[in-house]
Amino acid sequence: MDGILFGLAVPFFLKEFAVTIPEWRTASQIILLLGIPGIYFWPWMADKFGRRTLLAINIAMFSLMMPIVALSPTFTTFIIARILVSFALNGEWALGSLLVAETWPAHLRGRILSINRGTWCFGTATAGLITTFIMAEYGWRWAIAIPGVIALLAVYVRAKCPESPYWVQMQDRKLRIAAEKAAGKTISEADANWQKKATKLPISQLFAPDLRRATFVAIFVACCSTAIYGTVGGWMAYYLNVEMKWPTAEYGLFYVCWGLVGFIGLVGAGWISDKIGRRWAFIVMLVEGAIFVFLWANTRDHTLLWVYGLLWSIGFLGFWGPSMVITAEVFPTRIRGAANGIVWAIAWLVGFVLWPFVTVWLQQTTGSFYASFMTIPALMLMMGIGVWLFVPEHGGKTLDDIGV
Repeated sequence: MDGILFGLAVPFFLKEFAVTIPEWRTASQIILLLGIPGIYFWPWMADKFGRRTLLAINIAMFSLMMPIVALSPTFTTFIIARILVSFALNGEWALGSLLVAETWPAHLRGRILSINRGTWCFGTATAGLITTFIMAEYGWRWAIAIPGVIALLAVYVRAKCPESPYWVQMQDRKLRIAAEKAAGKTISEADANWQKKATKLPISQLFAPDLRRATFVAIFVACCSTAIYGTVGGWMAYYLNVEMKWPTAEYGLFYVCWGLVGFIGLVGAGWISDKIGRRWAFIVMLVEGAIFVFLWANTRDHTLLWVYGLLWSIGFLGFWGPSMVITAEVFPTRIRGAANGIVWAIAWLVGFVLWPFVTVWLQQTTGSFYASFMTIPALMLMMGIGVWLFVPEHGGKTLDDIGV
C-alpha cells in the first residue's frame, strides 16, 4: 500500500513541487539508492536477533514515518523523509519471506509464500481506493498519512507471531556447540564445518563453492523482477493520467481492480509451484504477462486498456510468487537473512536505480512511455528463458535439503 501510494501520487508531486520528469527520476533514484542498505540491514539483523522482533520494528518504523512524509514542506525534506521510509520498507520483503518460508512445511511453501506475497495485491487495491476517494478529493498529503495506522500491527506481530523454528534451531545449535567447547568436549565434524562457515562474513559465504550457483540464480531472478516492476511501479500512473488522459479517480479505481485480479495470478502461481514445479510457475506467469502487456501497450482504446491491463496483472504480479519462493529458500538458515538482503540490494540497485535511466531516456527521446513499457515483455521473455535453463527445481524439498 505504501509503495503504490507513492507511485499513484507522482502526478501530484510533479505539480506541487514543480519538478520535471528527469528531476523526479533523479530524486527517486537518490531515495532508492540510500534506501538500499535497509534491504541488507534488516535481514542481517534478523539472522542475529530473530525474524519476529525485527519485522515488528520494521513495520512500526516505516508506518510511523509516513505522516512525517505527508507533512514535508519542501521537496528536500520530502526526499529525506522518503529515504527513511524506503530504508525501513525495503527490509519488509526479505523479513516477511524469511519468516513465512521457515514456518511452513515444504509441500505448502510455494502456495503459502505466494499467498503471502499475494496480499500485496490487496495493498495495491487499498492504495487505489485511497487514491480514488482521498487523494483525488483532498490531495496527496492526507492519502500518504493514512498508512500510519498500520504501525499498530507491529504490536500484534511482536506479541502473537511465533518465531521461526529454523532460526530457533540455529540458536540452539550455536549454544550447544559453545557449551561442548567450554566443557572440553570434541565437537562432531559436521558441527565443526558448520561453525567454520557460520563465522565467515556473509558476502564471502555467498560465493563459496557450495552456494555460488544459488547466489547467481537468486541475483538473476531478483534483478529481472525489479527491472520489470520498476517500470510499471514508477510510470504506469503517469502514463494513464497524462498520456491516456485518465482522471485521478479512474486510474485509482483501475489500480483497485488491477491488484485484486493480480491476486489470482499469485495464488495460481503458488499452486503450480507446489504441484508442478517452481520453473513452470515462472514460465506460465511470464508468458501470460508478456502477451497482455504487449497488447496493452499497443492500444489506445479505452475499453481495451482496461481489459488488457487487468489481464496482464495476472502474469505480471503472479511471477512474484515463485520469485520470492526461490530467493527465500535457496540459502541455508545460517545466512538466509543476510543472503536475501544482499541479493535484493543488488536487484534494487539494478532495477530501481539504474534501469530508470533507460526508461526515462526512452520517454525523453520518443515523447512517450510506450517504448519503456515495450521493454517489459522483452524482459519477461528473457527471464523465462533464464529460469528454464538455470533455476533448479526445489518443489517439495525441505529447507535443510535445499540449503546445504
